[in-house]
Amino acid sequence: MPSLGADMEHGKVVEWLVKPGDYVHRGDLIAEVDTEKTVMEVESFEEGIVAEFLVDLGETVPVGTPIARITGTPADGALVPPKAAPGATPAVQPPLESVGHATPPIRHLAHELGVEIEHLHGTGRQGAITRADVEAAAERSAAPAPPAATPPAAPTPTPTPTPTMGRVRSSPRARRLAAKLGVDLAGVRGTGPGNAVTEADLRAEALAAPLSASVPERGAAPPSDTAAPTAETATATEAAERIAKLRRAVGELMARSKREVPHYYLSTTIDLGAAMAWMQRINSERPIATRLVPAALLLAAAAKAAKEVPDINGFFIDGVFKPSPAVHLGVAVALRGGGIVAPALHDADTLALDQLMERLRDLTVRARAGHLQRAEMADPTITVTNLGDLGVETVFGVIYPPQVALVGFGRVVSQPRAIDGLIGVRPTVTATLSADHRASDGLRGSLFLARIDELLQKPEKL
Repeated sequence: MPSLGADMEHGKVVEWLVKPGDYVHRGDLIAEVDTEKTVMEVESFEEGIVAEFLVDLGETVPVGTPIARITGTPADGALVPPKAAPGATPAVQPPLESVGHATPPIRHLAHELGVEIEHLHGTGRQGAITRADVEAAAERSAAPAPPAATPPAAPTPTPTPTPTMGRVRSSPRARRLAAKLGVDLAGVRGTGPGNAVTEADLRAEALAAPLSASVPERGAAPPSDTAAPTAETATATEAAERIAKLRRAVGELMARSKREVPHYYLSTTIDLGAAMAWMQRINSERPIATRLVPAALLLAAAAKAAKEVPDINGFFIDGVFKPSPAVHLGVAVALRGGGIVAPALHDADTLALDQLMERLRDLTVRARAGHLQRAEMADPTITVTNLGDLGVETVFGVIYPPQVALVGFGRVVSQPRAIDGLIGVRPTVTATLSADHRASDGLRGSLFLARIDELLQKPEKL
């Protein structure tokens, strides 16, 4: 069980993305883990063959507990058979089952589309199963089955309607959720790829079911006062429990931060007149989908300033501050169910504004869908929070250990400003810094905020 954050002590495997016998490379996704804050995808640290799983789905184990066993490859000599004794007749070995004919990403796609790849014939190189093979199998399974041949007429009783034999396309996680909510997959209209039934479809069906069952049939017995909990109640309870765990985990970390980290706080008001005018001019020449937003400029300026003032970019570990050579900008993302996570935009100081915007969109979508990767949660070297969209003008954050600083941006507001002796109305933003006095001081923090201000006066250089 890998550590997916500085405060993570245990995790729970909620989905295996591979199975015993699969060949995995270093970096392939192998599992999804619930950390109490969010669900993240875990990659393999080794290359080889998945021999067995060592923990069950839903089992919570401490960080560092082995969760799967991966054996070596023939190139490592791990699968070389022992030498036969002199004069002994070599035993006839059955052919080894071919492994690695479907890579983990292809198996993941098969999981999502509800395709059993064990029965597929691969059309790729050396019989490998390709994405096209999986999608074609999904289309075949979605096609209605031909009607069975009708035998010669014979007196038979009135047949009892039977369910359709076609397999409903859904992922293993969706099937488990359907069983938990008591929803029949065959009666759910799928909105996923190839009409696959998704978790969202199941939750919507579960919420709609009580409404359709609320009117009893004529002559039916009145409902009992001690009726069993509905699927809606179960779903709401599950969501409430997850939010409570997330709040507890974040609260414990923030309490430790306030106890152990000597915070100091600085703030400044930045004139965004030049930045907003430049952004509006650039956006007027672009389609809506590729337009920039003020947050992108603020993040880019913070990342570049952190590179130039390394005292606030790094980790305080074992009583020593260790500056980071790279700027992995943690971006606070509010989750729809409640709570926040702060995954990293890697090497943010090197990204052009368009690249930063694209990665920010992708990171936000995956964070809210629970598809973050280990490095994105473990790597942030400094965190930025922006509550401007919520109307907040000033935010002073709490440092996320072992980081040593947190930057806050508020809402862009129009304020009277004196420029060259003349008063005018200008767009401004309040930037704040919460920093660790063990790693820096007010002078270095002031230089950092001043550098952000300078960068935003020349947005074309961001």
